[in-house]
Amino acid sequence: MRGSKPKVLITDNINVQAAAVLRECATVIYEPKLSHEQLLEKIGDVDALMVRSASQVSKDVLMQASRLKIVGRAGVGTDNIDLAEATKTGVVVINSPDGNTIAAAEHTIGMLFALARHIPQGDTALKAGTWARSKLLGIELFGKTLGVVGFGKIGRRVARTCVSLGMKVLVYDPFLSATVAESLGVQAVDMDLIYDTADFITIHAPKTKETLNLFNKETLARCKPGLRIVNCARGGIVNESDLAQAIQSGGIAGAAIDVFDEEPVSKDNPLLNLGEHAEKVVLTPHLGASTEEAQINVAFDVAEQIKAFFEYGYAKNAVNLPLLRPEILEPVKDYMPMAEVLGCFVSQLTDSPVRGVEIVASGQLSAFKTEPLTLAVLKGLLSQGREGVNYVNAPAIAENNSIQVKEILDKQANKSYLNLLEVRVITESDSHAVAGTLTPNVSASVFRIVSVDNYQMTLQATPHILIAQHHDRPGMIAGVAVLLGEAGVNISALQVARQSSGSDTAGGESTMVFNLDNPLPAGLDQKIKQLGGIYSCHSITLSTQA
Repeated sequence: MRGSKPKVLITDNINVQAAAVLRECATVIYEPKLSHEQLLEKIGDVDALMVRSASQVSKDVLMQASRLKIVGRAGVGTDNIDLAEATKTGVVVINSPDGNTIAAAEHTIGMLFALARHIPQGDTALKAGTWARSKLLGIELFGKTLGVVGFGKIGRRVARTCVSLGMKVLVYDPFLSATVAESLGVQAVDMDLIYDTADFITIHAPKTKETLNLFNKETLARCKPGLRIVNCARGGIVNESDLAQAIQSGGIAGAAIDVFDEEPVSKDNPLLNLGEHAEKVVLTPHLGASTEEAQINVAFDVAEQIKAFFEYGYAKNAVNLPLLRPEILEPVKDYMPMAEVLGCFVSQLTDSPVRGVEIVASGQLSAFKTEPLTLAVLKGLLSQGREGVNYVNAPAIAENNSIQVKEILDKQANKSYLNLLEVRVITESDSHAVAGTLTPNVSASVFRIVSVDNYQMTLQATPHILIAQHHDRPGMIAGVAVLLGEAGVNISALQVARQSSGSDTAGGESTMVFNLDNPLPAGLDQKIKQLGGIYSCHSITLSTQA
């Protein structure tokens, strides 16, 4: 993107500070309100999109987005973005998981108090001229048991506050250890204990296939009589129809709900039609992140992430590509171009479909997380004969083509190289391997291919390479060179290698490798193969140089 400025579309009333940040590196289109039809019209001409929850980045939008590279959600959830389609089409999706932590936690605490003390009902009654003090008898939070479902940053902040209020806090989170829970003054438990003993439950879990309808007719019936439930997390975790029935039957004493299955809420939502039980619920229109500070925080955060993505390739909070987070990418980023070249190179050594790929990192490389290198290898490998392959969709393309991918860490350094990355492919008929290393230089690291199919060499990865395996005898190189000369192809470098496992004398198998200034003309590789003593010939084109 360095040749021209990317174009970014910002919508959904995102704070204007986002536009100010992005104008440093991009052309910004600021449209605070767009209908779905207008989004469809504009999406084909932009490289990045920033949304909140109003815009639906659905499959039809992504199919129209021929230039789109990244979608930023100014908030935590990505329910309004089709992640599967985004990944399939190579679009990175990022969010801002921390920008509204305080706002969401404070809203949850406010909902707890409102639910326990009937604050909204008292306000409404008094403004209507009714002194309803006797009808609005509340309960105290002190001494009550709170069940917290999900213990991320918001859940932890809520838990800490409620511990300080004198509540007993039980937490269900599959990743929370008893030791960590104890250090925070809470108790790690299973859901059964929360159902059985909690006076209040507050939800802070993402909406997944495991949490969808987590609180339904059956689970609500298992809860302690008189339970009050708060959901400021995601609509759909609490089944709204089942909750309404449980409130009407008296099994659930009350609920405070900020998020809904369908937003904006329709008039026939069961929680809006509770009749005489309406005062048992407190409903707010998805206000969890609606503070001035939170909106500035998430807008600024996502804008900075999009800027970093276009300038440095970072995607700090990628939802569908976590491997590009800086702490994982930074140690191996200098090896990424090399990995892509190796994948591109080895894919051109065979004519058979690839069925397996092994990425072997040895020496210094084995100390790092090498998943980003695997993405780069797959991108280079799969780009041959395909368009639109990138770091996001490469794993999905490999899986769809039944290509098994294996990562191997060899902590023993190669005797000749401090770091070595080898890419092996297994096809339906044969296998091939290419290895490279990165060595420090005065101005920058230097990448060299050091092995091709067990032939040791020191090869510069130039755009045009010819590699021919042959019988090691006089005149072989000359025969190939003559054909290249007759075709007007200039040779910039040449080397010959014998197999490392074979004899170091003439008469065996060798390979000759030419760096060429021009691409090999069509059909010339076939003429070379017809020369006596040539076993194989491959023309390698590398669009990316390391």
